[in-house]
Amino acid sequence: MKSTIRDVAKKANVSVSTVSRVINKKGYVHDATRIIVEKTIQELGFIPNQLARSLTSRSSKIIGVIVPHIGPSFYGELLEGIESQASAYGYKIIFCHTHDDPDRELEYLNFFEQYNIEGLIIASNFSNRDKLVDLKIPVVTVDHILDENIPSITSDNVKGGGLAAHKLIDSGAKNILVFRGPSFLLTTMERTIGFLNVLKPKKIYADIFDFDLLNPDIKLIEEILKSNPSVDGIFTFSDTLAIATLNILQKLGKKVPQDVSLVGYDDTPYAKWVTPSVTTIHQSVFFMGKQSFINLTRLIRGVELDSLHDIIDVKLIERDSTK
Repeated sequence: MKSTIRDVAKKANVSVSTVSRVINKKGYVHDATRIIVEKTIQELGFIPNQLARSLTSRSSKIIGVIVPHIGPSFYGELLEGIESQASAYGYKIIFCHTHDDPDRELEYLNFFEQYNIEGLIIASNFSNRDKLVDLKIPVVTVDHILDENIPSITSDNVKGGGLAAHKLIDSGAKNILVFRGPSFLLTTMERTIGFLNVLKPKKIYADIFDFDLLNPDIKLIEEILKSNPSVDGIFTFSDTLAIATLNILQKLGKKVPQDVSLVGYDDTPYAKWVTPSVTTIHQSVFFMGKQSFINLTRLIRGVELDSLHDIIDVKLIERDSTK
């Protein structure tokens, strides 16, 4: 049976309130008494009830993180960035993946309310934004802008799209395909705008197709490539999609980059492990995670942010899939 705070108080021959003051590090406790209580806590293996402590101190040192799914690429790296910064600040995180399901979002919001979390980071296309007000806690979004009044951290997707377009043009591409994510996403729209803005003055046009960035339809990629035998440049909105496209191109006998130049997005480790390695747009996902936590804790402390919407720079990483 787990030890309770009463067990600690009885063995240390002190009151429950004294043990509570030692645990919460609030209120006066004589040094000798504090040492006895701390030693007793260790001997009994007592683990304080964090929820009870948070309700008393109004400081749970817990934040919630909502992502649409968990994987080794974008969201895995984002969570690592958030957790590393949270650990440095003495915070714990509870992260949940919703699969963009509104009902799951509501379940997690109720769960967060029970655990008295201090703030929330949302990295999904959140549907229940009107319910966020009921939590009465600071909220920061990552890779999305849910509302102009909710602080956000995004990368410069317009610039990223432009960099990809310039690279394909410099590689001599004239018959270009764009394999992007769902069209309703802000990131998708911004990268598309940046890409097309560079192509337009050159009078170069691109055919655009929407895909799931993590689990693209391989058969559809093959059908599109077979229907566009003259393609000589492809921009994909994730490295996962780029690698899937690379495999199909090689299956169809196309050489990369001799026949087709290929540019991905995200600069995940996989992009440099395949052959040929993939030219891609690097965005600092780990840093975005760290910065989202820093901004959230500033809001928790009541500090006004210098900028409501931070935009993180991106850069082109040239590898072997482009000329």
